[in-house]
Amino acid sequence: MTDPFRVEFVPGVTPDKWLRVWGQRLPDSPLEAAPVEDADALAHLRDGTSSMVLLRLPVDRDGLHVIPLYEEVPVVVVAKEHVIAAFDEVDVADLAEEVLMQDPALVPEWTAVATPEIRDRARAMPPMTTKQAVSVVATGSGIVVVPMSVARLHHRKDVVHRPVTGVAPSRVGLAWRVDDDDPRIEDFIGIVRGRTERSTRGGPSDAASPSGSDGPTEQRGHAKPAKTSKTAKSSATSRAHGASRRAQQTGRKGAARGGGPKRKGRR
Repeated sequence: MTDPFRVEFVPGVTPDKWLRVWGQRLPDSPLEAAPVEDADALAHLRDGTSSMVLLRLPVDRDGLHVIPLYEEVPVVVVAKEHVIAAFDEVDVADLAEEVLMQDPALVPEWTAVATPEIRDRARAMPPMTTKQAVSVVATGSGIVVVPMSVARLHHRKDVVHRPVTGVAPSRVGLAWRVDDDDPRIEDFIGIVRGRTERSTRGGPSDAASPSGSDGPTEQRGHAKPAKTSKTAKSSATSRAHGASRRAQQTGRKGAARGGGPKRKGRR
């Protein structure tokens, strides 16, 4: 019997859609999906615990293929009564006096603006998981800067999160070992990249980047401009033609007294 294909994913990443497609497309090929902590994701991939992993970039790419998938908006998590909770968005410079409840190396933009005293206090904090750090934040003792999906994962009634400008977006990618030739890897890549069942498979050379640039990524959380419908376009055209006919008639009869129509001001 073939061993189940194992895919792991770090906190905040939700592969449910891809797993459903796998089940529909490959019902006879078992797949195991399991969460993994960020710190353990690469180790599990390299020692064979998992065949593929959905993780946050950048990572050490030695011996790995990596496909960048999408970016996430960074947010700051604060206590519900914190002054930042009154704003819709804050800049990282506004956090210069706030103690970071996580490794400052994870948020270099905060380190660049924080005062020396605040940086020292942040470095003195004991190592904590994100869940533990959010618990401390709830007391009003500091802040945490994480991807929006992670903030939602650890949401509590006594904290809120707000988007932060000036901090690089978090990038999520799919990684696997260069020396792993399991054909199911290409099946999963095809599903993640939206290929149909009849699509021609692409090789690792055109699907992944073992080093160098990460290539294009999808941006999540950004609205796209709405497209004008055909009905709206037709209606606009009809109105334009009607206006043209009325203008021609007015020209034949002579201009109305008192000049053209006056523009109404806003009330």
